Formats: sequence, C-alpha cells, structure tokens
Amino acid sequence: MVEAKTKKRKVSKKTKKSWRKHVDMQDVDKFLEDTRQEERLGSFSNRENADLFVISTKPEVLSKKARRELLQSKEPRCFNILKPQSSVLDPIAKRNRVRTKEERKNPILLKKEALMKAQGIVKLKDKLRLKNRDIAAKKRLLRPKRGEFKDDVWKEKTDNGINTKWMSPDTIRHTMIQFGVKKKRLPASLHKKPSVLPAIEVPHPGTSYNPSYEDHQNLLREVAGKEMELMKEEKHLERVTTKMFKKVSAAEKEKYFMNEMSEGLNLENENVIEDIDEDTDVKSVNPPVRNLKKTRVQRRKQKEQRALAHKIETEKIEKKKLSDIYKLRLLDKQLTKREKKQKMLREKRLKQKSLKVTETKVLGKVKFEPLEPDFKLLDELTGNLRNSTPAGNLLKDRFKSLQQRNIVAPSVIKLKRDKAKVKRYIKPDHKIDMTTMKV
Repeated sequence: MVEAKTKKRKVSKKTKKSWRKHVDMQDVDKFLEDTRQEERLGSFSNRENADLFVISTKPEVLSKKARRELLQSKEPRCFNILKPQSSVLDPIAKRNRVRTKEERKNPILLKKEALMKAQGIVKLKDKLRLKNRDIAAKKRLLRPKRGEFKDDVWKEKTDNGINTKWMSPDTIRHTMIQFGVKKKRLPASLHKKPSVLPAIEVPHPGTSYNPSYEDHQNLLREVAGKEMELMKEEKHLERVTTKMFKKVSAAEKEKYFMNEMSEGLNLENENVIEDIDEDTDVKSVNPPVRNLKKTRVQRRKQKEQRALAHKIETEKIEKKKLSDIYKLRLLDKQLTKREKKQKMLREKRLKQKSLKVTETKVLGKVKFEPLEPDFKLLDELTGNLRNSTPAGNLLKDRFKSLQQRNIVAPSVIKLKRDKAKVKRYIKPDHKIDMTTMKV
C-alpha cells in the first residue's frame, strides 16, 4: 500500500517563534552532537586497531592489595565534573576574577594597618577574634574522642579560679558562659535518689533451695510472727466492732426505740389536769437597773485598793527574786534535767528520722503493701535445683521493688471497669397513653 503524501502547508516564518515552530532542526542537532562527541573522544574511523584494542597479558583477577594500590593511584571520579568535557577552547580568553577582601583594600589603608601591627596596636574585634580562637583551641583539645567516656560531666568543676561562694547558681552559670565555659545544669530529678534502698535486696538465706537448718528455722519463725500479729489485729477489730454489740430481735428493737423517743414525756398522767394559779401581776425576769453613779468616797477607796494590789504584787516579785538566789542549786538541777530530756528527745527524733528514710513515701491514695515472703516447709525442701519447684513471681517482685523505692506509685489491679450511671427516661413525645387507645 502506497503512503498518501500530504501536501505541505505554507506557513509564515517571519518571526523566530514561527521559524522554530515550523522548521525541523533534528538533523542539525544530531550532526552537531556527533561533531562534539568526535571533538571530545576523537574520530574512530581514522584510528588504528592498536589504538582501539589492547591485548591483556596481566591476570584478570587482581589481589586485594593490588586493587587498593590501583585505586589509590587513580584519580577520583568526583574530579571529572571539574574537567572540561569539550576540546573547544574558551571563546573569552580573559575572564574577570572576583578579588579577595585583602586585594580590594586601599594601599594606604594596608600601610596603616601594617604600621599599627608593628607598633602592637590591635583592634577590639581582632582581640575578640584571637580570644575566641584560643577558647576554641582549648575546647578542641579537651574534647574527648568518639566512644571515650572518662570524666563525669556532672561533677566537672569549671570555676576558672573565680570566687563563687557569694554567687547564686544563675550568676555562676552566666559568668562561666562569658569565660567560654558552659556550666551544665543538673536536672532536679538527679539531685538525689528517690530512696536509699538498694535496687536488688539480698534475699533471706532461708529461701535457698538448700538452706541450713538455722536459717530455715529463722525464716519460718519470722513468717509465723507476722501471721500471729495479723491474727491478733483481726481479733482486736472483731472484739471492738462485732462483739461489742448484742443481737436483738425486731420486737425488742421497736420497744427500745419507743422508750428512747418517749423519754421525758409524762404518758401515764396524760389525763390529769393541773390547776394553774392565775396571777394577774406581771413580773419581769430582768428588772431595769438604775444608773447610779459612784460617789467620791467609793472612787477614792477603789483607787486605794488598786494601788495596794499593785504594791502587794511588786513585793511578791521582789521576794521571789531574793528566794531564787537561794535556789540556784535547785535551778541548776532543773536545767540539767531539762537538757538531759531534750537530748534524749533529739536522739529519739534522729533515730525516727533515720528509720523514716528507708520507709516508702505516700505517693497516692493506695498504701504500699510488701509482698508476702516466699518460704517452703521442711517437707517441700528438695536440696537440688532440678527437683525444686519455682516460688514467687519475678515480674511482681520487680514491680513491688519500684513501688517500695518511690519510683512508681502503689496501685490496685482493677479487673472491672467503672461505668458512669446513666439516667434513662422516655421523652414526652415518645410516651404512649394507654387509656386513650381503642381496642
């Protein structure tokens, strides 16, 4: 089938845009690309076979050492982008170059700077630059290598010979920054441990799979003592609560209630009417008092009485002072007794404080309860690990240890989720009136 030739359209090629649009330049671009490639690589038609092909006499597989030496002698591939890709010369032979800051300076200014440098005059910014350079060099020397941890960064002293006794922590930090040394702030959580108790406590020797007789008996004695204390407490609670009240029947309870509520009422003489004397005279409970003023004699006597009371009180104080002089031995004895008592109380408080350090703090509403000690009776001891049965739970033990060391707040396992009490009702427009309905 012969292809139908399409008639070429005559279009305007007046402007560059129309020229590029309607003229096919693919053959020209291809020719120019081939020419550039020949300039870069050379023409293969004019070369001989000896230039194009080489007979390899060396072994194809090189050793590892030889390959490394070959790679070291070769030029890196990253430099290829910097080389010219064409052998065509640069049409602009002389190109402008951006001069450096020193080259752009005025010759007079350069002479002035050289003279100032010779005389030892240095600008402030140059001084700061030199100072910062020295600080950076010191930091570089003190910087540890990768993976090297020798010093404790929190205990590092960076006072730089400054008296920091009177400074606050913020002032010290600000001053150290100005000297080029940054003082690290210790987090509040790392100031002290949450508890002095060890992370892993040494277990009782009686809990071993093959304990000695004495250790095992001591453990059993401790467990029995704790159990006896719990039983004693339960009995005490039962005695002061349940057994404190006696059981009564419903009739007796009703009788006691009626007697208690009718106490003070004269129910037996309910029908007896007492005669009440009718008294027409109304007497006031608090009759009015006349405002009688004191006479001069009364005022004088009152003043004399006050002066006499004051005189007696003053004489009593003076007399006590004289008597205290003769009581020095007794006072010394009392002071010694008081000091002894205060010392004893102080020691007691310190002892309580030292014991309180090891106790668990109250972190929530739930009180911490330690795990019950694991123990085995004499019949259950096997004497070897192969036949011994596992005792205790490692996960529960670690969790209780975190609670005891004030890291985790004590909590209670809640298996059932609380649901909010929702009040349900029927909307007024959904209510059905059964009386109006017809059958």
